[in-house]
Amino acid sequence: MSANTWPGRSSGCSSIGRRMRSLREPFRIGDVTIPNRVVLAPLAGIGNWFVRLQAKRYGAGLAVSEMISSFAIHYRNRRTLEELLVIHADEHRTGPVSIQLFGQDPDVMRSAAAEVAAAGADLLDLNMGCPVPKVTKTGAGAALIEDPGRAVEIARAAREGSGLPVTVKLRAALKPGGVEGLETARRLVDEAGVAGITFHPRSAAVRHKGVPDYDLAKELVQELPVPVIVSGGMAGAEHVRWVFEHTGCAAVMLARGALGNPWLFAQVLQTSREDPSTDEIVEEWRWVVARAEEHLGPERAVPYLRKFHPWYIERAAAPRALQDQLQRATTLHEVREALATIGNPAWCAGSARLALSGPLPS
Repeated sequence: MSANTWPGRSSGCSSIGRRMRSLREPFRIGDVTIPNRVVLAPLAGIGNWFVRLQAKRYGAGLAVSEMISSFAIHYRNRRTLEELLVIHADEHRTGPVSIQLFGQDPDVMRSAAAEVAAAGADLLDLNMGCPVPKVTKTGAGAALIEDPGRAVEIARAAREGSGLPVTVKLRAALKPGGVEGLETARRLVDEAGVAGITFHPRSAAVRHKGVPDYDLAKELVQELPVPVIVSGGMAGAEHVRWVFEHTGCAAVMLARGALGNPWLFAQVLQTSREDPSTDEIVEEWRWVVARAEEHLGPERAVPYLRKFHPWYIERAAAPRALQDQLQRATTLHEVREALATIGNPAWCAGSARLALSGPLPS
């Protein structure tokens, strides 16, 4: 078994003769103190203020916004300014806020970065790892991994425009087997003065498939003089803690595993080991519905919430009929009526039938 392979429950990790680091310890990015070492990833199309606030309610020391176009901010796109570049007052009560931007033009990035600072962000994160073609074909996202000179220019502009500590999220390479992301990371620190790196040790080409190269992440952690946060491929609290220990990283970043599962933050931090009850899941689900209404208004919240419902349905082991009902709902009243049926005798019978027929589709 290689050092890069998670040993799992049976093998474990020996800590004899060395001090185990704690995910509960604070650390610093530039002059900003992060209260612990568990971070919510920038989730595209999802990571708005209430998703970030939810993660913090369950223990995340830092939550990063979904990626926002620097061009949309620079050209004053109304939806971007009123919906994406929004920081709720409660977000600052438990730790700093990081806003993530993407773009390939240094001048536009400088302008957008100033707006991010004015909005109240504590940190500015730059996306240099997004593999989606509509982003990379413009020269942004993961395309910058192979253009370190441009990456440095953009990061410098972000620092100059915002006056904030700047971090960069990037991948190991564009294609499997490459490691050019490490050189880009080195130059971003040495030449652009970025205050931290978030490293996803997979290539952009594989997206979320395959096993991340945590040994490569460990190599970068040992080399760079700034905090390195590791992201990608972590399944469950025990695996997250193993990655933290194995790589020696400053912090770990939770992404898809936290969708509809804010309890994961508490489990990783070991402030709670219990899985939520059905009642707790439904209570949290209702909180999400209420915050979506606050964020978007009752009419727009209904279609927006359709991407959220499947996560909670699976976690509550709810019958498929509830999924259909929620996806067909046209008002928040209908959504709340559907949630009110969870736990009644008919729902319990449906859950029993579902358990006999197999797991919910992912």
